[in-house]
Amino acid sequence: MLYGEGVARLLSLDALRGITVAAMVLVNNPGTWRAIYPPLRHADWHGWTLTDLVFPFFLFIVGTSIPLSLGLRGREESGSPVLARVLRRSAVIFALGIVLNGFPWFDWTTLRVPGVLQRIALCYLAAALIYLATGWRGQAVAAAGLLLGYWALMILVPVPGYGAGDLGKAGNLAAYLDRALLGPAHLWQQAKVYDPEGLLSTLPAIATTVLGALAGRWLASGRAPGTVAAGLVGAGVAATALGALWGLWFPINKALWTSSYALFTAGLAALALAACYWLVEARGFRRWAWPFAWFGVNALALYFLSTLAAKLLILIRVGPESTRLQAWLFERLFAPWAAPQDASLAWALAYVLVWWGAMWLMFRLGLRLRA
Repeated sequence: MLYGEGVARLLSLDALRGITVAAMVLVNNPGTWRAIYPPLRHADWHGWTLTDLVFPFFLFIVGTSIPLSLGLRGREESGSPVLARVLRRSAVIFALGIVLNGFPWFDWTTLRVPGVLQRIALCYLAAALIYLATGWRGQAVAAAGLLLGYWALMILVPVPGYGAGDLGKAGNLAAYLDRALLGPAHLWQQAKVYDPEGLLSTLPAIATTVLGALAGRWLASGRAPGTVAAGLVGAGVAATALGALWGLWFPINKALWTSSYALFTAGLAALALAACYWLVEARGFRRWAWPFAWFGVNALALYFLSTLAAKLLILIRVGPESTRLQAWLFERLFAPWAAPQDASLAWALAYVLVWWGAMWLMFRLGLRLRA
C-alpha cells in the first residue's frame, strides 16, 4: 500500500530503511570502543557479524527505492529532469560525506576521500544510470558482470610485492589501488593500508545496489502482495545460499566487499524486505512499522546529523582536565551503574532514542530533508 505525497512510498520499505539506519547509529556510537559486545563489532577481516549486514542492507534499500522514486517508466524520460535529479542527488550526498570527513578543520592534505556517504552517492548514481539505461535483464547482467569482474580482478591481477590472489589487508588489489591512486594520507586512518569504502571495492557495492533495484522493480510490478513476498523469499534464499557457497573460494569480507559478501548480504536483505512487506502490505500489520518509518523517511539526514553530533561530543572539552564531553557524560551517567559492555550499549541505545525523538518531531512537522 502506497502512502506519502509526490513520490510513492511503501511503509514496509521505509520501516526497513529506518531499522537499518537506526542500527547504523547504534553500532557507530558505543559508550566506549573498549567495551562492545562482539555482534556489534565488524569482523576483523574475513567472516561477518550482524554489524557487517547494516551497510549492504542500506545500499540494497537505496537500490530498491530507485524504481519507486524514478518510476518504472523513468528510463523513457532519462534525457531530462530525471537524469538531472539523479546527478544532483549523488553530488549532494557525496559532498555531505566530504563535510563529515573534514569537519571541523578541513585539512585537505590528510582529509579522507572515501566514506559511507561517498559510497552511497556513487552506488546510487551508477545503479540509477543502469536502471535508466536498461531493462531488468540488463540490470541482472550488469550485477553479474560487476560481481564476476571484481572476483577476477582480485584473484588474477598481480599486486607488486604480493603477487596475484592475495586477500590480506595490505596485499589485495583494492588496497593497493587505493594507496596508489588516493595516497595513504587520504584513506581510513585506523587501517592506513586499505579503506573499507575504497575505489575498486565500490564495484561490487554497486552490484548490491543494482540487486536492490531489481527487488524494487518486483515491488512495483503490481502483483498481489503475497506473490511479491514469496518472490522476494525465493530470490533471497537463492542469493544467500550462492553467496555462502562462493565464500568458500572468495571469502565473505565486508572491508573488501567481496562478491560473495555482496550476494550473501543482498539475499539476507531481500529476506528482511520480504518479512516487512508481508507483515505490512500483505497482512496489514502497520502500527509497529511507523516508529521505524520516522527514521526511514529522513534516513540520510539522520545519518549525517547523528554523525556530526557525535563528532561535536568528542570535540567539546569540559572540566579542569579538559575531558571530551562524550566521555564525561558516559562516565557520569552510564558507567557507574552497569558492567562496561552493558553501559556502553546503554549509551548507544540512549543516543538512538534521542534521535528517534528528533525524527518523530520532523515527521510530525512534515519535514523531509532530501538531497
